[in-house]
Amino acid sequence: MRRAPAKSGDDGAEILLGHKFAQPKLLTEALTHRSAAGAKGHGSNERLEFIGDRVLGLIVAEWLIERFPNEREGALGPRLAALVSRPALTVIAETHGLAALLAVAPGESKRGVRERSTVLADALEALIGALYLDGGLAVARDFVRRVMADVVDKQFVPPKDPKTALQEWALKRALALPAYEVLEQTGPSHAPSFIIRVTVGDASATGAAGSKRAAEQEAATALLGILPP
Repeated sequence: MRRAPAKSGDDGAEILLGHKFAQPKLLTEALTHRSAAGAKGHGSNERLEFIGDRVLGLIVAEWLIERFPNEREGALGPRLAALVSRPALTVIAETHGLAALLAVAPGESKRGVRERSTVLADALEALIGALYLDGGLAVARDFVRRVMADVVDKQFVPPKDPKTALQEWALKRALALPAYEVLEQTGPSHAPSFIIRVTVGDASATGAAGSKRAAEQEAATALLGILPP
């Protein structure tokens, strides 16, 4: 995938997205981290991330039905979960230079907030939400299919659900089943954020997402990444 042009702010984003916004405020908000929302005089990208998450899920689900016409739901579900996971979205955001386009408060910027996986993945979903609201589903679909074409094409074999994979790992070693614990719940009711820890034996990892299920998936993925095969 090619990188975004070396421009900053809304101009660079429009080049990346391939769309000229009729409502520029949507694009500006999509690129605004909550730490910079007050200084910018408008909202952050949290509400757009909320709708973008749903739009992305619809677009990818539709794409998978088209791409793998003979697969059952049991195989399509793990594909969808893998493609819209935080790690997958973070890689796409990094590949296209999204961090450089984000508005973040100076103090947060010094702490590397722009490069955090949660911030990058949420910003990508916010951009998808902004595209949907400004140009409709077809415009959002065109962007998603363009930036995700490589990862979809590489998914020849359905990935295993990370929670299932972690459970199988534990069972093979005669360990207790993975235990999931909510460490933190923040945000408004319409856009909550969860941090969940999963523990297997003496090993543990955390995951963060906008739903308990997604946060558990993220935690399981993180733990699988540090456990021996």
